[in-house]
Amino acid sequence: MIIATAPAGPLRSPVQQARTGTLSWKVAGLLLFSALPLTFGVLRLLQLAGLLDLMPPIAVSAIPIVAHIIGAAAYTLLGAIQFAPGLRSRWPTWHRVSGRVALIGAAVVIVSSLWLSTAYMTTSLGGLVLAGFRVTIAAAMAVSILSSLAAARRRQITLHKAWMIRAYALGLGAATQMFVLMTAEIVTGGPPTELNRALLMGLAWGINLGVAEWRIRRRRVAA
Repeated sequence: MIIATAPAGPLRSPVQQARTGTLSWKVAGLLLFSALPLTFGVLRLLQLAGLLDLMPPIAVSAIPIVAHIIGAAAYTLLGAIQFAPGLRSRWPTWHRVSGRVALIGAAVVIVSSLWLSTAYMTTSLGGLVLAGFRVTIAAAMAVSILSSLAAARRRQITLHKAWMIRAYALGLGAATQMFVLMTAEIVTGGPPTELNRALLMGLAWGINLGVAEWRIRRRRVAA
């Protein structure tokens, strides 16, 4: 009887193995981080389905909310997996297919974000500032994704990865906003004003972009 075995593949140095292990932990961290706001999204879906009522009521159409939650789930969860180096090298077809599904989720997030920005916008200064942030971030995500796709078509893989890191960082804004707003409320002893809340949410997106740019430059130095 002949037992089929998988090819051994090239031997990896201890440094390469350590980097792979570090990246695996980073992927796990991204999945956990993105799951935090998605938990509230699931609670919202259960509320809209009439199964559980733990979330505050909504005053807008449920269509963009449901689309935003589902799109964000596809984008953030599948997007996190794209950072696993073993996936790209051992299963390139899965990388392409899951990446395209994640991009569809991103497109849904962008469109639903613009819809919700209009629905929730108020004429106060804080409301206008927050709406401006949301529109700007949605546009920045779209530009980053389109730039990434253009780089991939030109086989500029390093540039493709850099733009996708930026797009993914923007998509994780909701998770960072949870921590920023919670920290601000603990420090000040109460919920922020509408304007301060908008500024804190903008700060969270800025933090994510700062981390993304640091990561991109670190990759360039390592290369």
